[in-house]
Amino acid sequence: MKAVGARIPRYDGVAHVTGGTLYVDDVVVPHTLWAKALRSPHHHAAITAIDVRPAEEMTGVHAVVTHRDVPLNVYGHLSGLGIPADEPLLAEDDVRYKGQPIAIVAAEDDETASAAVDAIEIEFEERPALLDVRTAFDSDAPKIHHWGNWYPHFEGEMDRRQIRKGDIDAAFAQADVIVQGVYRPAAIEHAPIETQVAQVVPEPSGRLTIYSCTQALYFSMGVVAAHLQWPLNKLKFVGGTTGGGFGGKVDTATETMTALLALKSSRPVKWRWTREEEFLCSSTRAPWHMELADAVTSDGWILGRKMLTLHDSGAYARFSPYGLTKHSFHHTGAYSIPNLSFDGYVVFTNRVPTTAMRGFGVTSVSFAGETHMSRIADVLGIDPFEIRLKNANRIGDTSPNGVVYTDPSTVPTIQAIAEAIGHELPADYRTMTNEPRAGEWLPEHLAAQVGNPEDH
Repeated sequence: MKAVGARIPRYDGVAHVTGGTLYVDDVVVPHTLWAKALRSPHHHAAITAIDVRPAEEMTGVHAVVTHRDVPLNVYGHLSGLGIPADEPLLAEDDVRYKGQPIAIVAAEDDETASAAVDAIEIEFEERPALLDVRTAFDSDAPKIHHWGNWYPHFEGEMDRRQIRKGDIDAAFAQADVIVQGVYRPAAIEHAPIETQVAQVVPEPSGRLTIYSCTQALYFSMGVVAAHLQWPLNKLKFVGGTTGGGFGGKVDTATETMTALLALKSSRPVKWRWTREEEFLCSSTRAPWHMELADAVTSDGWILGRKMLTLHDSGAYARFSPYGLTKHSFHHTGAYSIPNLSFDGYVVFTNRVPTTAMRGFGVTSVSFAGETHMSRIADVLGIDPFEIRLKNANRIGDTSPNGVVYTDPSTVPTIQAIAEAIGHELPADYRTMTNEPRAGEWLPEHLAAQVGNPEDH
């Protein structure tokens, strides 16, 4: 019990503030080659011809890798869960976002590697690009993905994440007011101080030692093993300090590509992304398009919610189906809404593939939901704290996907916020608890949710 309840110094604190912490780029291995990537200059194009021989013939170039050198080129980030894969490690017949890697080069130094990338001869046939999720469903929208413009592989091969709860039509028929809103948080680049970096060292034993800045060490090891078609025991991953990630260093492919160069050249290889690459080519937090319509009574009860979500996945699926699933389960936020109709789509565009960032899928819908609650309060002329407490999750209420709440914290949290900012609540709201709804807190539309949680 020396640590519980005690103020313990961070184990890495002194090294951080004195500059002593070692990152992947601090790993120095003799005879290391430097990697660079040939990336797509187009948002969407067919690759009609490619010749890497001019690069291979350059002095100082030790390896050039294309999709033909990858044992398993198409492997999905969720393939381990049995979810179909759609993204090639290195582009094959087409490119679907600007910056997509097509070939990678390992050379004696950074300048030679860059020159070798420029020497590769490649031809494209540019295609129309889709950059706005709102137009993906139009009949004349360009088709940019072999599955179609939106992801079709949810359970039962559904093309959306769908939730139905209660009687949404009755809720809207009984409402005094319908409050609508559209919320569109934009893409955000994670902008870590440390860009993507990988150092791979071929060992005499035939194993590879991979120094990685990944946020998910064993996940990344599994992805590399799958692409190489190797057993895990042939890989040694060395993690350590991640110089900023926030979700953006989970689905990178730098380790695999660098490993392929190391194998082909039989030399250690390092790939350190430039800041320009990090901004233009790394995954971002997804842009979302969310349409909400709430059926409410004049005294502030939310009877039902209709919601449409378009999640911009970028050019490939990656973790987006998982992110949208979390999003759908949280789309009512901290509030009990008994009647629901939710439809969410993972939409493909010709943007860089998107990924997790700090509360994947939930942060976006929390922003929309809380903004919408304030909008409802404004429309009805009701105190925004009171409308939140009135509709707050209580013991025995159920989530959008039917989970019974046993100890929700919404009520005490809102009360604590009100107290902290000096917002005076009426006595009945000030003394409210998260106990099951009863008496004056039991409007007819919530009656079905009250009772013994074991009955739900």
